[in-house]
Parts: sequence; C-alpha cells; structure tokens
Amino acid sequence: MQSFISETLDSILKTTTSFEDVIFILPSQRAKVFLKQTLKDKISVGFLPETLNIEQFVQQVSELDKADSIQLLFHFYTIYKRLEKDPDSFDVFSSWAFTVLQDFNEIDQNLLNTAEIFMYLRDIQRLKKWSVTGSFTETELMKDHYSFLEKLNNFYPPLYAFLIANKIGYQGLMYREACNNIDRYLEKNKHKKFFFIGFNALNKAEEFLFQKVLDTGNSDIYWDLDAAFFNSNHQAGTFIRKYTKEWKYYQKNTLKTLSNSFSQPKKIEVIGASKNTTQLKYAGEILENFTDFKNTALILADETLLPITLNSLPKNINAINITMGYPLKDIPTTSLFFSIFQLFVSQEKLQKTLVNEFYHKDVTRFLKHQSMHQLFSKNTHSFVASFVEEIGVENYIFISKKQLESAVTKESAEVKELISSIFNAYSSINDFLERILKVIDLLKEEVTGLEKEYLFRFYTVFTQLKTLQKTYEYFTDLKTLSLFFKQLIASETLSFQGEPLRGLQLMGMLETRVLDFENIILTSTNEGVLPAGSQQNSFIPFDVKLAFGLPTYREKDAIFSYHFFRLIQRAKNIFILYNTEHDAFGSGEKSRFVTQLEMMRSDIVHKNIAPKVIPSKTALKEVSKNEATLARLKELAIKGISPSALTNYLHNPISFYKQKILKIKEYDEVEETVAFNTLGTVVHEALDELYTPFVGKFLSQAIVTEMQKGAKDLVTKHFKLQFKNGDLTTGKNRLIFEVANRFVANFLSKEVDLLKGDKNQLKIIATEENLAAEIKIEGIDFPIKLHGQVDRVDELNGVLRIIDYKTGMVAATNLRVPEFENLRDEKHLKAIQVLLYAYLFTKNKNYDFSKPLEAGIYSFKNLNSGFLGIDFAQARKAPDTRITAEKLDAFMVEIKKYILEIYTPTLDFIEPADLRY
Repeated sequence: MQSFISETLDSILKTTTSFEDVIFILPSQRAKVFLKQTLKDKISVGFLPETLNIEQFVQQVSELDKADSIQLLFHFYTIYKRLEKDPDSFDVFSSWAFTVLQDFNEIDQNLLNTAEIFMYLRDIQRLKKWSVTGSFTETELMKDHYSFLEKLNNFYPPLYAFLIANKIGYQGLMYREACNNIDRYLEKNKHKKFFFIGFNALNKAEEFLFQKVLDTGNSDIYWDLDAAFFNSNHQAGTFIRKYTKEWKYYQKNTLKTLSNSFSQPKKIEVIGASKNTTQLKYAGEILENFTDFKNTALILADETLLPITLNSLPKNINAINITMGYPLKDIPTTSLFFSIFQLFVSQEKLQKTLVNEFYHKDVTRFLKHQSMHQLFSKNTHSFVASFVEEIGVENYIFISKKQLESAVTKESAEVKELISSIFNAYSSINDFLERILKVIDLLKEEVTGLEKEYLFRFYTVFTQLKTLQKTYEYFTDLKTLSLFFKQLIASETLSFQGEPLRGLQLMGMLETRVLDFENIILTSTNEGVLPAGSQQNSFIPFDVKLAFGLPTYREKDAIFSYHFFRLIQRAKNIFILYNTEHDAFGSGEKSRFVTQLEMMRSDIVHKNIAPKVIPSKTALKEVSKNEATLARLKELAIKGISPSALTNYLHNPISFYKQKILKIKEYDEVEETVAFNTLGTVVHEALDELYTPFVGKFLSQAIVTEMQKGAKDLVTKHFKLQFKNGDLTTGKNRLIFEVANRFVANFLSKEVDLLKGDKNQLKIIATEENLAAEIKIEGIDFPIKLHGQVDRVDELNGVLRIIDYKTGMVAATNLRVPEFENLRDEKHLKAIQVLLYAYLFTKNKNYDFSKPLEAGIYSFKNLNSGFLGIDFAQARKAPDTRITAEKLDAFMVEIKKYILEIYTPTLDFIEPADLRY
C-alpha cells in the first residue's frame, strides 16, 4: 500500500529538489510527524521543509497568540460586567458564555459581517413579538431571552478590540486577522513555496487564505480523495468538487492526487455487537491475531469510550500511541477534589459554618477516598476505620473540626497538618484553593507514575484558577467556584505521550486525516455517532445559519462522510463494528455510511456477535454443620434461644446461622432519620416506664389520665437515649417523633376508655419481665433453654393476658392458628412468638390453667381493633382465644421438631427457595 503522503511527496519531488524555502501546511499535528518520517525515507541529504499545521500557519499570519479557554472566559466576563447593569454571577455566565464564544468563533471563521448577523437576529426577535392587535403576551423568561439575543452585538466589538489590543485571540478571531494580514505576510515570504496537503472542508477564512497563497503562482494544493467519490455525486466529495468549480486557481491548474484505491480488493467485515463493551472486547480479540501493529489503527468514533478501550486491549500490544486525551472527569483523583468541595458546600447549605461542623457523609467520603487511604495507611494505626466506627456508634450526624483533630492525635505530623488545614474555616476563595494545592503537594510524595501525572494536571488547573482569582476575584463564593470547576473538568483532558511512529495507533476520527493504515478497526459506527445527530449547541437558529452561509449539521455530515470513506480507500483489512442494542447508549442502527459502503461494494462480510452467556443456576446458600457449629449451638442452648431467634430460623436458616453461630452484628451506621426499630424501642421503653410503678396494682381512669400528662416527656427522654446526637426538631424526624407521641397517647386513650365508669377491672401483673424455661427434646442429649422478655402481663376481669407490643401493622388473621402443622408459614411467625411467651410464663409461674389465659398483641397501627388475641378457631367459627395446657403442649410438640432440626448434625442450614427479600 502506498500512502497518500508517499504519493504526494513523489509528485512534489518531481518538481522540487530543495526544501530550504518550502512550507508544508497540513490539517493536524499528527500528519506532520508522518510526513517528516516519509520525507526522510525519500531524500538522502538536505534540509527538511518547514511543516506547520493549519492552526500554526494561521497564528503566524495573524501574529496573535491563541488565548486559553479559561483565560478567554475571564476576559469576556470583565467586558460583560462593564456593559451590564445587573450581571449574572460567574457560574451562570460561564454556562452560556462558552456557547456565545463558540458562535463568535464560527462567525469570524466564516468572515461574516457581525453587525449584519446580529441585527438580523435582533429583528427576528422583534418580529416574533409583533402582533396586529398588540395583544402579544410576553413572559419574563421570553423577555430575558429576547433581550439577551439583542445584546450579543454589544458584547462582540469590545471583546474583539480587547483581544487585539492584548495580541491574543480565539481561533476565529485569529482567522479573521490572518485574512487581514495575508497580503503583508506573502510579501514578506515571497521567496517561499507553500504546499497545502490533505485538506477537505474549509471554512470561508481558510478558502480565502488558500486562494491568496495559490494566486502567487508558486504554491500548490494536494487533495486526498478517491476518484470514486469525486466523479460521482457522493457526499464525501462535496467540498472538493465545490472548490474545483469555484476557485480561480482551477481555471489554469488540474486537480492533484486523486487515487483509484477504493475499487481495489479489500477484506471488509461489518460486525454488529450488542452493547459498546462487547464491541471493544471484540476489537481486542481482533488485535490478538496481529503480530505487527506498525500499520494498524484502532479508531473510536465515540471518543468517550477511551477508558473502556484501554481496559480491553490484549497483552500482545507492546507499544501504543494514543491521540485522544483521557477525560479528567473519569480520573479517580477528581472525586477527591469534589469531596473537598462538598465538605464546605454542604456546610454552607446546612448552615453549619459558624460552628465549623461538617456533614458526616462528606467527612467519611473524604477520609475513605483511595488517595487519602494511601496517605493514612503509611501509619500502622490509621485512625480512619476506628473514627468511622465511632461516628456510627455515637450517631454523629455533624462532625466538628475539634473531633477530627482529637481523632488524629496519634498520627504523623503531616496527617495532623492536613486534617487541620482541610477542615479549617476558609477566609477566602484563594485560601480554599491554597489548601487544595497543599493536598496535591502532600499526595505527590506518596504516589507513583500515572497518579503523579493526574496530580500535576490538577496542579496546573488549580494554580491557573488561583492566579485568575487573584487578578479578577470573580468567584464570590465556594458554590460558584464548585460549579465552575464541574463545568471545567467536564471538558478538560489529560494528554498521553507516546512514540507516534511505533505500535498500535489509537485515535479519534478527526486524527485520521491524511494518514493511511493497512489494518483498520473502526468502532461505534452507529447513526447518531457517525455522523452525530442534528442537534446544535448555538444561539444562532438553523435558518439564520443557512441565510448567512454558516455551516450546519449538513456540512458536518459531509465532513464525516469524507473521513469515513477516505479512511477506507487505501486500507486492506477493515473491521467495522457497531452497537446493535436499542438503548440509551446508542440507537442500535448502523451508520448510513456503512449502508452506503454495502451498496458500493459486494465483497463485505456481515457478522453478528454477542458475548458467550454461560447460564449458571444460582444455588441456594447451604451451610453444613461441623464441630465448631455444634459447639456454638451447645453454647446457645445454655445461653438460651429467644422467640425472635427461633422465628428468624424458620424465616431464613442462613440468617439465623450468621447471627447466632457466626455472631455477625449489623454495622452501626449513622441514623439521620429515625429507624423503625428505634421508634419501636422508644414506644416500648416509654410505656414500660409509665406502667412499672403500678405493677401488682389495679389501674383506674385517674391513674391513666395522670400517665397521659407525663407521656410526652418520657417519649422525648427515650428518643434522646436511643437516637444519639440526632435532631428531632425538623423534617422527617419531627414527624416520626410526633408519630411516637401519637402511638403512646392513643394507647393511653384506649386504656382510659377501657376503665371508664369502673366497668372493667385491670390489674398490671408485670412489665418487661424476663422469662426462661428449660426443655428436653428427644434426640438432643442436653437441655435447651428458651428465654424471652414479655412486654406486659395483666389481668382483665379475671382473664390473664400475655401482651406483646408491635409498632408495625398486625391484623387478626396473623394470630389465627387453627392447627399447628404449618407453623413454618411466614404468616404464623408473630403467633409463634406470642405463644412462646405464654409457654414461658406458664412454666415460670407453674400456672395451673384454672384461671382463663390469653396471649396476643397490641398493634399501634391497628389500635382500633384493640387487643388481638391468639385465635385457635377454624375459619368462619366463633373465636376461641383461651389458652389451655393441651393447646400449649400440642404447640410445643411442633416447636421441638424445629429445635431438633437446628441441632441435628446431618441437617444443613439451607436458604428457603421462596424467600421474598
């Protein structure tokens, strides 16, 4: 394969022997490297020509330096503030200013009269508002939008004048100035010969400059296009056909370097793959088959897939050259800086600035970040784990700087200094930026290689922000800086360094200009990616762009058509991959360019690939019992099995195994919103404290009325004990606090109603009483202790009642047990608990059953139903709530079967197949 650069140089060498006064102008920096290398291979001795990319050429002619995008934004804001009476804050300004600068850039590149286009835009807005009846209703939003578009022409001239005065400019301004200076430049360089190589779509300024240079008669232009696209009406040849018709140069000169490579035999595969990851993994598999990557390129039509691509490359690639920048937002270190911003943004939002306290989640996110971990883990006693645990145990929702400083007393001096400087109240934005630079300075000593590159890139960003803030002071508060940093990081990249002439070339579509490769793997060739959709990020409407000859998505489509077909024309092995899935990450439709290619050639192989799906049955968790398990179970038999532990086993044996055998406790997390179990504990404890003084006494209406007076204070007291350091005054917590009060108040009201007029006799026997009993089970050679704490035992009109309080919803159906054979069923678990309390009580007190006995639940979410007793009656029969010795014996026969299951060595703990959660 002879490349376009090689063909072009062969043509130039026929007429040019010395390159001392020759300037080559190419579309990209990458093309320059390849051109120089090819030229070195073709000439044995002599000067290499001066090679410039188009931006460098324009910079030379315009005599301006390119302004940095952040710097440009600050200059623009200076002018905007001077012109506006009520200017936007800097973060709001930057959200639209980038688009305005983009429009200015496009207008200048196409040499439009700015006054004309802005007046035209203004007149359109005024026409929209005009109506015959004068009844047009204009909202504030519309008024702001119209007024903004009318002001665009006020911003442009002063910005242009300011940049010219400072000898800097954005790209479009440099183009406009280059057009003004071109005659002077050519006069100065009349002894030089210019060659334009490999261009396609030119803006108006480039057309003007190129024609001016070509009119000297001493220069030439070489296009890279195949005759198949030029001689037909193909979209890829749109621009070059247009120039050959319109340029005066082509009245005397012929078109140079049209190739005929596209029609040559090629191996082309069009591969449909489900999802982007599958495409890139398959691209890796294709690359595994290559031994030499010298003439191979992997091209990403969607450059956002670079991080996945780098993780999908095979091991046989020993050298790689990447032309794209790695997005800064995807770098792990980015989240560290966001976490520092978040500490203070949340602090301001939650009004904790004066007390200098920080939200616990922001603190743990910062302390647990992998970059911080590297710093802390140097010390053998890293404080992070113990401090995070303490936050959970003590329920610290907000953490003060003092607490953090006391947590790092045993750490190194640098860690103490870091914690002190980060969590110190900041006095200004520059002070805040200074502490971030300090963090970078400290971290750079602990990291190696690639992470150092990340930190250096952030160091330059924050140093630049600090310098600009010192000069302009546009960041009035941290929120503005934070939002701007977010915008900035979304567009910034980390550049790769590599040897451009060695190994695999990994590039984006635009970087392929002028370059030719024998082996091409092109990914993400989906409609909407190649070409991109018709959406435009501009304040200039589509019809206005058409009227003034500005490029629209149609021109962009033609540009990408050219890139796609030019890439293929000289290649021999071509693999084109696209995503077949219709989802948020792509349309699932292959690019129209691929369809055109299929119509133009008959030698294309089609494939559809999908990752191998290996079906794996998710086996239910199963734990066999070994000696250690049985020893632990024996300990449990001595200590005692509670009703809740037994129902936990019946619900899920694996959960029982984790809690009782492995003794795994739940991790203490900060409870910002009162948890349901905390609410339950508060209600239980409050009622216990209210009723304990009356154990052994009969209650009266007056006693319960007196209880009502102190109930709220007791609920508050127990919330403070259970919900440590939590705020009950606002939000959800206030609502939950009121719910707890209502639960207790409603329960006491029901008691008052029960005791009205002395019609009922209610005696409190016990509250929160601990009960225990040992049972013997055939097949187990040691006794099993059962124990539990019953919430309340009372006597109502001669009937003894075992009562369990539930803050959740319980219905009468949950307590119906007509037979004991299917107690394992989830709906019976609450009944099991209550019957076990009844059994323990009767065993504990040697109950003789001559007095009626009932057991049941008070459900605070179902208080209107009153006391819900265990009902032994069959469906649609009269309730049977009396507990007898026979019934308890029959119940315990079933319970013993379940306990025997737990203690049988050959029966494993098995997760239930129908477990819902």
